[in-house]
Amino acid sequence: MSDQETSKAPPVEAAGHKIRPVGGTEYSWCKAVPGGTGITVLALLLSKPPNIPLLQSALHKLQTAHAILNSQLHFDPTSSAFSYIISPTPQLQIQPFDLPSTAQILQSYGSHLNSQSISPFHLILEHELNKNSWQNLDPSLDTAVFFASLYTLENERWVLALRLHTSACDRTSLTALRMGLLGAIGEEAVAVAVERVENEFSLGIENYIPSGKTNKPFWARGVDMLGYSLNSFRLANLNFKDTESPRASQVVKLQLNSEETDMILSSCKSRNIKLCGLLAAAGLVAARSLKGIPDDQWEKYAVTTLVDCRSILDPVLSSHHIGFYHSAILNTHDIEGGEDLWELATRMYTSFANAKKKNKHFSDMADLNFLMCKAIDNPGLTPSASLRTSLLSVFEDSMIDQSEELHHVIGLEDFIGCGSVHGVGPSLALFDSIRDGELDCACVYPSPLHSREQMQEFVHEMKRVLLNESIG
Repeated sequence: MSDQETSKAPPVEAAGHKIRPVGGTEYSWCKAVPGGTGITVLALLLSKPPNIPLLQSALHKLQTAHAILNSQLHFDPTSSAFSYIISPTPQLQIQPFDLPSTAQILQSYGSHLNSQSISPFHLILEHELNKNSWQNLDPSLDTAVFFASLYTLENERWVLALRLHTSACDRTSLTALRMGLLGAIGEEAVAVAVERVENEFSLGIENYIPSGKTNKPFWARGVDMLGYSLNSFRLANLNFKDTESPRASQVVKLQLNSEETDMILSSCKSRNIKLCGLLAAAGLVAARSLKGIPDDQWEKYAVTTLVDCRSILDPVLSSHHIGFYHSAILNTHDIEGGEDLWELATRMYTSFANAKKKNKHFSDMADLNFLMCKAIDNPGLTPSASLRTSLLSVFEDSMIDQSEELHHVIGLEDFIGCGSVHGVGPSLALFDSIRDGELDCACVYPSPLHSREQMQEFVHEMKRVLLNESIG
């Protein structure tokens, strides 16, 4: 691996700016984002006129508290290396779009879609997921990792969209940003986010892994790498609709009411498994069902589970620590057909939990990053050159939000936080949350590799499986 991928260099000062090379996992995201995977977006739908100076001030406070949010991404073509360069003062400026400008964007983005049933808020989210400021990095111009836009809709509605490079912001970071901004919009201090994080230039996740957790004998690393590579050619996928046309990320939703959610969560708790195991199992059952494969015909599916490592790092990092501190565990599962959903969910979750007990989220980190970069450089290594690395990706833990009262006060009608996947990645990435007791999943997929109709049918079948086989 290159020095870039293994660098643990601390920040250095240069002309008043702090500079550090990206870490190994961050490097993988820097490689992935130009192709379309790793654009993180938080979209907030507001029904009260936003105070732009207040929002600007709040964003600057967050940039001051979390230095990586105030960084520029620098690319050195001579060494193919990436670095973060941090300015001593906040740089972000909100880009406003008035009603005519927003309408033009909606018309332009929605013109090639059957967008009649898609809300303007949803279209803006997808528009932001496909705005790639990092697609063609100019070595002479550094590019910010954090952008903010404010769109004006009809009927006195506004959408505040935060768009970030995923190397600087994982799902936990996005939640911290959202809570900080909600406080600011409600004319409260953003001290909750500021006070818990020192104003420092944090390092990548590799620098905080506890000693000994990444140890793996050379022969074991070779066997695992070979296993990951060979298994990729045996993996089943959803049928691809269009493997040639340019791709973009699109989103469908999976939602359950509070009663359905409570029953599912209670059943998971009684079986000592997490929701991620059940969602992944429902996805595999749904995928096989839609393909109409006869029982007794085996297929092998891959599921990627993302683990927030903050609580198990050294030192432990708080949930307000901004950056990318997730790792991945990739498991494959043989599905015969006719499986009991709960038995499959338990088996899948147990496989994940056992891998985590063996520290594979740390010991396999460099291997998976390396293979991800190889897939980016050699799409032909994946089925139909699709760059699909798994059928599904899920998060080990759901995000829990109990902010309905605050949402009402500030006029927050809806919000969605997720990341793009139309470069390298899964066929469906599940960004799940429990909002005031209700399951809400943003399901992101690459289009037109998969069509919206296909993925709506897939998610509908997942919901049917969840309700009929786990509750009924």
